[in-house]
Amino acid sequence: MSEAGAFTITAATGDDRDWAAGLMAGSDPWVTLRRGIDQCRAACQRPEFVVFVARDGSERCGFSLVNPRGVAGSPYLASIAVAPGWRSRGVGAALLDHCERHAALTSRHFFLCVSSFNAGARAFYARQGYRQVGEFDDYIIDGASELLMYKRVRPAATVPAPPGA
Repeated sequence: MSEAGAFTITAATGDDRDWAAGLMAGSDPWVTLRRGIDQCRAACQRPEFVVFVARDGSERCGFSLVNPRGVAGSPYLASIAVAPGWRSRGVGAALLDHCERHAALTSRHFFLCVSSFNAGARAFYARQGYRQVGEFDDYIIDGASELLMYKRVRPAATVPAPPGA
């Protein structure tokens, strides 16, 4: 569990995964990408994925969905969404920070994809220190790319100097 301002972020419990699927299915970019509730529910219910939920008291504000071994064995942010009344209030940044700290427990790297048409999200991730490392043209829908972004979340391990150096 972590606290970020007024938000508490914890692993999903109870019906949190269904709530997350509903939020995801009703939000862009998933609407534009034609991801319906069944696809969103299937993603949120995958047992190997970790779902974190941000709350203000008992009110759910947003969620993130992380595949712990998503890109070459490194954690991958599969989805993040903030409830409409909570947008532009720091919930997304708090969730992303929580995911990065969680990823740093097992990896030096953290990945995500963002749709080329989602300029606001691309700018948000750039402000958070992500850089584009790949592009998948027409990956989900024709005319749009998915941009693979990366951030190092933990420095390289310190390697001891060889004896006599």
